[in-house]
Amino acid sequence: MNGADALLSTLVANEVTACFANPGTSEMQFVAALDRSPKMRPVLCLFEGVATGAADGYGRIADKPACTLLHLGPGYGNGVANLHNARRAHTPIVNVIGDHATYHRQYDAPLNSDIAALAAPNSLWVKSADSPDAVAGLAAEAVAASYGPPGGPVSLILPADSAWLETATPDVIAQKPVRPAPDGSAVEAAARALKAAARPVILIGGQACRAEGLAQAARLEAAGVRVMCDTFVARQPRGAGHFAPARMPYFGEMALKDLDGVDLMVFAGTTQPVAFFAYPDRPSVLVPTGCATLSLASRAEDAVAGLAALADAMGAPRTGPSQSLKRPDTPPSGALSPQLAGLSIARHLPDGAIVCDDSVTSGGGVAVPCMTAAAHEVLALTGGAIGIGLPLAVGAAVAAPERKVVSLNGDGAAMYTVQALWTLARENLDVTVVVFANNSYRILNIEMTRTGAGAAGPQAARLLGLGDPVLDWVSLAKGLGLPAVRCATAEDFEKAFAAAMAQRGPMFIEAVIP
Repeated sequence: MNGADALLSTLVANEVTACFANPGTSEMQFVAALDRSPKMRPVLCLFEGVATGAADGYGRIADKPACTLLHLGPGYGNGVANLHNARRAHTPIVNVIGDHATYHRQYDAPLNSDIAALAAPNSLWVKSADSPDAVAGLAAEAVAASYGPPGGPVSLILPADSAWLETATPDVIAQKPVRPAPDGSAVEAAARALKAAARPVILIGGQACRAEGLAQAARLEAAGVRVMCDTFVARQPRGAGHFAPARMPYFGEMALKDLDGVDLMVFAGTTQPVAFFAYPDRPSVLVPTGCATLSLASRAEDAVAGLAALADAMGAPRTGPSQSLKRPDTPPSGALSPQLAGLSIARHLPDGAIVCDDSVTSGGGVAVPCMTAAAHEVLALTGGAIGIGLPLAVGAAVAAPERKVVSLNGDGAAMYTVQALWTLARENLDVTVVVFANNSYRILNIEMTRTGAGAAGPQAARLLGLGDPVLDWVSLAKGLGLPAVRCATAEDFEKAFAAAMAQRGPMFIEAVIP
């Protein structure tokens, strides 16, 4: 047994059984060891940003880490954007980053870099296994660290000689941390403050937005306390049978208008809301002037237990409001828009589906009708780095092969990680991809005005538009192995989406939006 065998054996022993990989020479011992570790599923991704985003989607759905296999510092660097999103989602991921042999580092070969420094900003834990005997113990330590709480990516650096040299170390089982319940005094303080406030709001995020957290939050809504959730949530149930809290608006001025008059904000599984960006003469913190704040449960604490205890302390009913099933009655017609596409999605989305949302400005048209669609879960863009919708779908489908996955993408966002389409085809994953093709970075056109930069002139417009040439999405998808169709009318989209939901396997739909 060599160090690579010890690593794989320990990962599998700790229920890490999926590896999203883009390996190089330094990682060949790990690749060879996969043939001796049949319980580890290797998934090749043609770009490291797909591998890291897929590990994020897997971890969000499986509630346990996948591992990535990345080639030295540049390979890790290619995956950083989606590791940033994963850090913001608090998703457990174990990055295995190959490195030069320990004795080769001193020669500063062309691919040499300070991997630990590169990995540190988006890793909860970074260590290098500089001998084969250290591999198993550090692998278990990495798995434990990835759970947090609240969890996130970790990075284990594996020098080539630590992978190829022999070792006799046994598997090491990680000690998974447990989220502590919030202190009783925090619950009592929140209950007193809520009872005394005139217009309180409870803001929930993270773990509090899972099904069990929403059920407790609904009790508080039933007791007369308004509940809101973060703008972007890593994993949240939606549709029939689930409580639908108000969502914090994306634009800061809209959020403050919605919160006008609120005199208390209580946080559960999240922190104070802030504007996504700074704007001239606008506040950064989205808490109304004079509004008191307090924390019921931090991100590292058990927010579900905190909400349950608070609901009990408030004398809340045992159950609260939830959405009824109400699909749109009639198929939409006319020139396609996000809103009409959303009606078709709400009509045909199957129970238990997973929606991976990176649709940027088109997303609202889908979210509204889907509030009363069949019960499903939404994985959102938590860190703002677009290009996650396709990789998230890869990981979610590997984690839950029995569930239909729908990937919603803006055309600009999808081009960041278009290589994911090839992995969907190769793995024959049950994913329907929808790309809203408006041939524009539309959000940037909006933000240019909001930042006070003014309207785009001819030079600026060249950085905001995706036409000239127009992206041929159907050819791209077919070239990467997927069946694909282009839809310019609501009738075409209705037919294509209904057919995709009625069959298994990957499908690509280009939704042409004028």
